[in-house]
Amino acid sequence: MPSSQRCTWAESDPLMRAYHDEEWGVPERDPRALWEKLMLDGFQAGLAWITVLRKRDAFRAAFEGFEPERVAEYGEPEVERLLGNAGIIRSRAKIEATIGNARAYLEMAAGGEDFGEFCWSFSDGAVLVGDGHEIPAKTELSELISKELKRRGFKFVGPTIAYAWMQAVGIVNDHAVGCFRREELIS
Repeated sequence: MPSSQRCTWAESDPLMRAYHDEEWGVPERDPRALWEKLMLDGFQAGLAWITVLRKRDAFRAAFEGFEPERVAEYGEPEVERLLGNAGIIRSRAKIEATIGNARAYLEMAAGGEDFGEFCWSFSDGAVLVGDGHEIPAKTELSELISKELKRRGFKFVGPTIAYAWMQAVGIVNDHAVGCFRREELIS
């Protein structure tokens, strides 16, 4: 346990504390991992993050490790299988969006566009640092990223989802002032 304080949102649950302390805001550059986290943030829409976090292992198993090449091949039988899986969030729209998003990811790759480079291009590869006091639900940048993802065929990637994902993958450091992770991830 760190001696300093952490972001207040992470204090109430051991799983949230571990996620905060080890993962949230850590710059992720791997294209597949960036895609997985974007898909999980899409499943969060309308729900609390802890719901997705508690189901993350089941999601990974259900979606074959979030390998876009596998998920892109899914059809109606796989959709029905996923709708019957009580371990995940069983939303047809979100499941179908994930399959479509795998196809969009692969189309980008086939066109020579690396998903990791695409994601980080919006910040010129640098981590953006929030003010540590006010955390917005979305920003002009998340609106731009959302628009560009949608232009490439992605769904469930609105500006609020895009911003939550930017925080999760470390494109933006929104740890609170005084949080021990804020300074660790700046330096």
